Formats: sequence, structure tokens, C-alpha cells
Amino acid sequence: MKGDIGVIGLAVMGQNLILNMNDHGYKVVAHNRTTEKVDEFLQGPAKGTNIVGAYSLQELVDKLESPRKIMLMVRAGDVVDSFIDKLVPLLDKGDIIIDGGNTNFPDTNRRVATLKEKGIHFIGSGVSGGEEGARFGPSIMPGGSPEAWPFVKPIFQAISAKTENNEPCCDWVGNDGAGHFVKMVHNGIEYGDMQLITEAYQFMKDGLGMTHDEMQSVFIEWNKTELNSYLVEITSDILGYKDTDGEPLVEKILDTAGQKGTGKWTGINALDMGIPLTLITESVFARCLSSLKDQRVEAEELFGKKESIVEGDKQVWIEALRQALLASKIISYAQGFMLMREASNENGWDLNYGNVALMWRGGCIIRSAFLSNIRDAYDIDPELSFLGSDSYFKGILENSMSAWRKVAAKSMEVGIPMPSMTSALTFLDGYTTARLPANLLQAQRDYFGAHTYERVDKPKGEFFHTNWTGKGGDVSSTTYNS
Repeated sequence: MKGDIGVIGLAVMGQNLILNMNDHGYKVVAHNRTTEKVDEFLQGPAKGTNIVGAYSLQELVDKLESPRKIMLMVRAGDVVDSFIDKLVPLLDKGDIIIDGGNTNFPDTNRRVATLKEKGIHFIGSGVSGGEEGARFGPSIMPGGSPEAWPFVKPIFQAISAKTENNEPCCDWVGNDGAGHFVKMVHNGIEYGDMQLITEAYQFMKDGLGMTHDEMQSVFIEWNKTELNSYLVEITSDILGYKDTDGEPLVEKILDTAGQKGTGKWTGINALDMGIPLTLITESVFARCLSSLKDQRVEAEELFGKKESIVEGDKQVWIEALRQALLASKIISYAQGFMLMREASNENGWDLNYGNVALMWRGGCIIRSAFLSNIRDAYDIDPELSFLGSDSYFKGILENSMSAWRKVAAKSMEVGIPMPSMTSALTFLDGYTTARLPANLLQAQRDYFGAHTYERVDKPKGEFFHTNWTGKGGDVSSTTYNS
């Protein structure tokens, strides 16, 4: 009996996905470039299962049913291209290659087009949930060649996480790089969520002077509210974890954050598409700032920086902070969906935003209770341009506004940096302001560069230039894109 699917790459994610597939009755053929890892896997975690090994790509191909389905769980970039180049001569028309890594979506666009010419189908699939998700049910976001989806769908939906209604957190996203784009935005929102939580933690620790046990209790309680989510849950675990000396382990971790690039890609794409992804981009910059550890230590001493204590009823501040965190989190998701909407329009992907919310409802890092409300919002209005306009989320934003402003203002007053939480508030203030000062900005551009402007008393699309000093000319440089 031949295998149902082959998986290349036996790092922890690859191994756990294979074991997950085996649990659901699929026969998997496992291969790794370093063949010793195949033996280690078969004699270790895969012992006693129906998983079989392959010690060459030819053997892998020979052991699979047609159309062959081969999933790459390897490092994104050149490694993926290298395996594709080696596999193509061994495959038949109609066979399927799947990239399950964190790939930049233009690479997936290219691979779909190139392999289509050779008669090979390609799927670029985001996989979220980390090691545990891969083993017991990840969120899976496939896109690429739609002809391939019926052959992969039963496997992916079987191994994916399920909602409380037993709906699989996996569905077809769209053509070409749509799956990897959605995964990229997922990771961008993940950056934002994590940064918001760390800002709340610093406000409690440095501003309110709370102990780690007190903060753990707060996050446990918050997880029983609309903030219920994986990241809030693990934060309570982290704050309660003690080192061997009984002290909180988190305070012994160096405060320099790493990143693998997906948050940066999200920000770059937002800039390219003209979408104000302010919160997520600030969260990327916060990680960049954290890496300047030596400079920050010197600057603190140079400026004599000291945070002031936040005065007042601690419980009142904790509730205000909860509301500010919830409102900011809504803005993070809202901006992410704005970016996906623009990308869908530009690329003709026809994304189903309710389905995206469903795919994120379980298994993934940003899974949270209010994703069900996001799904409901897009079921009511599939063309919803701003998530905050939905009645449920509008109500939360309006009810949280006073507390949100209170926390943002106090953080500025006492010197606690909260870049993502304050930028979220500033974004909403800008988004809900009918007239912004960009009229003056455009006048400046016309003054020094003759870049023209439109008038409120003339039809849109009609451009004007003014000789502001009497010394310039009447010839304009270029019209502008708004």
C-alpha cells in the first residue's frame, strides 16, 4: 500500500505534522535531507506507527499514490526552490507540491506560475500553532493552484484544529500566494497582540508596582472576559513560572526581542498598498528598539530616566488597562483585515474574511474568543471596510474610550512606553476625523514642489497649482495620488 502524502523536513514541526496525519489514518512517507534523521524519527517518535521512511527523493516519489502530494516543511527561501528543482524531474503532471513554511507570498506567486507551465500543482500554505498545534491541530491556510485543493482538503481538514462546533480551522484561501499572505497578516497581528500584552505588563509592573503573582492573577481573570485568548493564557503561565531560586524566571530573560521577518513583511506590504497599519508596524519597531540594549542602558543613565508611580486605586487602573488592551486589540485585527481587503482587491483573490476568522478561531497563536464575533461581522457584511464599524466592535470601542485615553495619557505622564496601545488610539482618532490637516500638508507640497492639490469646492480629480510667492512659476510638477 502506497503512502497518501510525503513530508520533507523532520524538524519539530515536520515531525509533529506527520504524527498528526498518522493519528488521523493517513499513511505518511517521511524524508529528510540528512537521512540519519529519518532513522532517528522512525525509531523514536514514529515507532509503532504506519509512518514509513524514504532515504532519497526518488524513493519518496515511488512510495506515494498518484497524484503525489509532497509537503515541504523546510526553511523558507532558497531551500524550498532547491527541493522543487530536484522534485520536478521525478514527478508526473498533476502531482502536487506543498510549501508549509513561512514563505513570503511573492515567492509563492512565482512558484505557482512556474510549476503550472510544467503541469505540476503548487500549494503555499500557512501553518500556525507552533509545536503543539502541529501535533494536535494547527490552523492551516492553503492557497495556490485551486485544482490541487480537492486532493489535499481531506488531509488538511482532518488534521486541523476544530472550533467548538467541530468546524475545521482550515479552508481554501485563494489563488497564488493568498494563503501565505493571510498567514503573514496572522503573524503581523501576532506581533501586535504580543506587544500590547507586554505594554500592559510593564504598566502593571513599573507603574502600579504589582508583584508577579498579582499580575498572574489579573491575566487569569482577563482570560475569562472578551480578552480570552491563547496569548493571554500563556502570559499568565509565564508570569507565574519561578526559576530554581524561587524568583520569577521572566525577569531573568534579556529584554531583547527576536523576529523572523513576517511582521516586517506585513509592514512593508502595508506601506506598498497605502494601508495605515500603525499598530503592527509599531510592534515591529518596538522589537527593533529592544535590540539596542547597550544604547538604551547608556541613554537611561544619560537622561536620568525614571518612571513615576501611577497613583490611584489599583483595581480601577487594572480595569482601565483591560479595556485599553481590548480596544487596542480590536484595532490590531481591524488593521490586519484592512490590509487583507486591499490585497484581495489588488490580486483578485476574493478572500472570504469570515472564513479567515474561522481559520484563526482554533489552533493558531492569535486564537481568541472574539474571532467568532469577527466571523459574524463579515457574515453580516462581507464588504465591511473597517471592523470597528460593526455594531459589536463599535460598542466595545466606544465604551472603552474613556479608559483607553486615561491609560494612554497616564503612560505619557509617567514615562512608560506604550507605542502600540497609543498608536491604536491615535489611528482611531484619525480614522473617525472627517477633516484631517492633510490640506496644509498638500499646500506645503505644492509650495515647494508644485505637486498640485484638489479643492473642496471643485470636482474630485481636478488639480490646481498656486504660485504661492509670486516668484515661482505656474507650471505644476506632477499631480498626486491620494
